Amino acid sequence: MRSSIVALSLFSTTSLASADSLDVVASFSILADMTRVVGGDHVSVTSLVGPGEDAHVYQPVPTDVVAVASADLVITNGLGFEGFLDRLIVASDTQATIVTASTGIDVIEVGDEDDHHDHDDDHEHDHDDHAHDDHGHDHDHALEDEHDHDHEDHAHDDHGHDGDHDHDHHDHEDDGHDEHAHHDHDHGPNDPHAWQSLDAAQIYVANIADGLCEALPGHCGEFTANAQAYSAELEALEAEWDAALADVSMDGRTIITSHDAFGYLARDFDLTILAAQGMSTESEASAADVATLIDQIRESGARALFVENVSDPRLLQQIADETGLDVSGTLYSDALAADGDASSYLGMMETNLRAISEALLSTN
Repeated sequence: MRSSIVALSLFSTTSLASADSLDVVASFSILADMTRVVGGDHVSVTSLVGPGEDAHVYQPVPTDVVAVASADLVITNGLGFEGFLDRLIVASDTQATIVTASTGIDVIEVGDEDDHHDHDDDHEHDHDDHAHDDHGHDHDHALEDEHDHDHEDHAHDDHGHDGDHDHDHHDHEDDGHDEHAHHDHDHGPNDPHAWQSLDAAQIYVANIADGLCEALPGHCGEFTANAQAYSAELEALEAEWDAALADVSMDGRTIITSHDAFGYLARDFDLTILAAQGMSTESEASAADVATLIDQIRESGARALFVENVSDPRLLQQIADETGLDVSGTLYSDALAADGDASSYLGMMETNLRAISEALLSTN
């Protein structure tokens, strides 16, 4: 009899733990960090593409199939960023809810000159007035205590899992955009790097909170509170960016990067980006592309040149050598750092702010 009571007690504890937490798979490290912040103690998060890894060239491994198959939620960026993910989801036969974090953001269309520059006249960071009416999603309504967000775009098959499977990540061996010396062949009509906008990041956070609330409604209040607090931090950091760049002249805001990952940042803060590669690190810059870029650098007088944490630095070093520029530092584009200041999304954006503002201020 005693053994039966013990067994029943263990079963009840396991069931409670399962109902009290979610197994979540995020496509890459930035989304994984956002999900951990919003989900708190009620999520166990696996990142398919880990810190320092490049989602553009990522190839799934068998353990990824297992992780996705057993997940309650899968958090994706969307906008064509994760080229590997659709096949992985099909192969896993997962019943997980798919949450697309970028849903509702103000998308930059590749080749749309209005989206890529001309931000001097309308660059404002008053979030009450920020124009999100075209997609019907502002920073506040998705975080209200009444959780009535429409999830028609997600597959919401309910299912349960016993136990807590916390997977260890496996090892895996404006004007400026008009001037880019490359063509994008990888992501279709939209720029997928929307997390580089702190405005868009708040929508990401709201969408993640919505997905967690639907999957675990008993803790929706906690998810909502976490998301609201996180969004407040993002707004505060956005104000820091404005203040840090206030003394940089509008004609001195050009930066040179490895690949075209900073369009949303450029739009938010009136930057001009010259990139050696296209939207994906898979794209290759031809000799003619490099020569054109070098001419643009010389004509623009740009001095702030950055390598990226997910890109081979040799091409940028070649450009630095040929233009006589010094490398200003490293920017974090598509992945967090494994440790240190840039190992969280907030830390990554703070690190990029320091690097960009210091480089631009020193050359103005």
